[in-house]
Amino acid sequence: MNKIELICNYLDKILENPKCELNYNNDYELLIATMLSAQTTDKSVNKITAILFSKYNNLEKLSNAKIEDLEEIIRPIGTYHIKSKNTKEIATILLNEYNGKVPVSQKELIKLPGVGRKVANVFLGEYYKIPAIAVDTHVFRVSKKLGLSSQKDNVLKTELKLQKCFPKEEWYKRHLQLVLFGRYYCKAKKPLCNNCKLKDICNEKNDH
Repeated sequence: MNKIELICNYLDKILENPKCELNYNNDYELLIATMLSAQTTDKSVNKITAILFSKYNNLEKLSNAKIEDLEEIIRPIGTYHIKSKNTKEIATILLNEYNGKVPVSQKELIKLPGVGRKVANVFLGEYYKIPAIAVDTHVFRVSKKLGLSSQKDNVLKTELKLQKCFPKEEWYKRHLQLVLFGRYYCKAKKPLCNNCKLKDICNEKNDH
């Protein structure tokens, strides 16, 4: 069994049906929630989006919201000035330029404020099931530890290498598994190495 098969088999065993942990009811809620999740946890985002999308339950209301009101809601997750501004601008652009629908194109998505490759790929993979691998902090770290990418690789190089590791139809599933593996098992602090079946191929196996 090669390294990729070993990793896939183990991820399938411990995370058989990986799910996105952000709560959303429609396309723009997922996009905004994903944008808001930068440098914070999905759990924290879900707390504030429950309030945000209840108070502003359509794009028109979100677009017309006062920045200071958005900041008050978004404040708990940090960098709330820019995230509030991005939220309002995304709602306005979707209404004015896309008839209220989130575009189904990475090229169009990354034009939106606060939406880079990672956010675009999460959105496309989750909402439209378009094959995509988003490299967040968990995926970036775990990929290096498991030797799926090298220490010098940047986020884009890591994404391209991961695409070569897995069949295209599995990209989003593997992305989710790597996210959740990094979040709950191979944690940045106090990783659960003792019971990990991948510890023999881990680049940091001697560090714990």
